Amino acid sequence: MTIIPRVTLPSGAAMPVYGLGTWRMGESVRRRADEVAALRHGLDLGVTLIDTAEMYGDGEAETIVADAVEPRRDGLFIVGKVLPNNASRRGTITACERSLKRLKTDHIDLYLLHWRGAVPLAETLEAFAALVKAGKIGGWGVSNFDIDDMQDLAALTGGSDCATNQVLYNLTRRGIEFDLMPWCRQHKMPIMAYSPIEQGRLLGHAALREVAQRHQATPAQVALAWLLRQDDVVVIPKATALAHVAENLAALDLHLNGEDLATLDQAFPPPRKATPLAIL
Repeated sequence: MTIIPRVTLPSGAAMPVYGLGTWRMGESVRRRADEVAALRHGLDLGVTLIDTAEMYGDGEAETIVADAVEPRRDGLFIVGKVLPNNASRRGTITACERSLKRLKTDHIDLYLLHWRGAVPLAETLEAFAALVKAGKIGGWGVSNFDIDDMQDLAALTGGSDCATNQVLYNLTRRGIEFDLMPWCRQHKMPIMAYSPIEQGRLLGHAALREVAQRHQATPAQVALAWLLRQDDVVVIPKATALAHVAENLAALDLHLNGEDLATLDQAFPPPRKATPLAIL
């Protein structure tokens, strides 16, 4: 069983740096059994973090997570998300209670605002604080927030309690390295990287194949190891094939050297100016 390092959140709580994503799960009845099996396989291999959202499969991804984790909820770290149109004070609490019911659990370890919407952030934060007080969530964070959004959040009462910002981040989406990531590091806030292999589109790139060959690894492992080399980045790849679940997890054992990083920087240059936050 793989031992997965943890990152410390601003609250002092610890979150695994590697988890299982569920985006696009729950969209097909025919794939449901494979999706449940993939999550269970990841748990069997030692993964304890699962990322999901009420939006995924219109709630069905959460029921898949429930089926996969039963009866071993204890010791797991579940991340959920509320849609911005549900993010009023009352709406956030109601949405969380629906998610808890679908997940068949009494608490969500980390609850994120999926992206910024029309509801004032202060109202959502009031709901998050109430949910923490009630023990229904362990903490809260945000997703798809750019640096101006984070600055607005930090200026609010309770804004410093934000645990993480989950954003699109991979070798082809490095824009956050210019300003957003430094800001988060200054505030000791880890980044959760979704779509870490760009939904598979990275895997055919020559630079990844070159680095993979040096280490007898796979391009997916290289893409994940590139992110995991940073001790304040959490990755949540999604896989539905059992072999891919195991392959991705093995990225934790791949250590890239200076030559590897130079090859990847040449193929995927770091940003030289501020750019709008990338969102899928």
